Amino acid sequence: MKSKKIYGVIGLGRFGMPLAQRLALAGEEVIGVDMNEEKVEEFREFSDLAFVTKSLHKEVLREMGIQNCDLVVVCIGSNIEASILATMNIINLGVPTVISKATSEVQGEVLEKLGAKVVYPEYDMAVRTAKKILQKNLRDYISMGKDVEIVEVELTDKMIGKSILDLDLRKRYSLNVIAIHHEKGIELEFLPSYQLKKGDVVVVIGKEENVSRFINDYSDN
Repeated sequence: MKSKKIYGVIGLGRFGMPLAQRLALAGEEVIGVDMNEEKVEEFREFSDLAFVTKSLHKEVLREMGIQNCDLVVVCIGSNIEASILATMNIINLGVPTVISKATSEVQGEVLEKLGAKVVYPEYDMAVRTAKKILQKNLRDYISMGKDVEIVEVELTDKMIGKSILDLDLRKRYSLNVIAIHHEKGIELEFLPSYQLKKGDVVVVIGKEENVSRFINDYSDN
């Protein structure tokens, strides 16, 4: 039986708290750390491994067991000095994977040079919101990097009644359909002859520019 992984979340704010809670609710062992006692007390409903500290020095982190984590997410964005210090110390403790939140490109570059994987939550959310505003039938998407996306596309009137084969997404747009959502669930295996019905959501993967071209071509506007 595979042993349970241990995750660490440093900073239980608007980004860190729901992240830590979701991991804990999934049955994972999570170490939560914050300087705010109320936030730590709130997280104790999800994990006994919740610590209040104003210091992120290596020995303090070691005492909390951070070195035993398989992955640590540093969710300190606004305090750049604390973010860099925590990231550096966690990497030096030998944690295999460290993900650090950044609020600027400069901060992100420093964190990457230390060896962390960097995320920009505010920027990513802004981009996602803009894409949904500009492309109304784009339901949701995941960026895979290098301009590749997995996108959920709600059907327009132009798509309803057509088969996957009719759309010819691979030839016309270099896109692959990987799933179809409908009221009965999610279909991962389907024939090219499957006819799209009202309420279906098509999940495609491909280059961002090709996804946009597909959505625009089949727009009801």
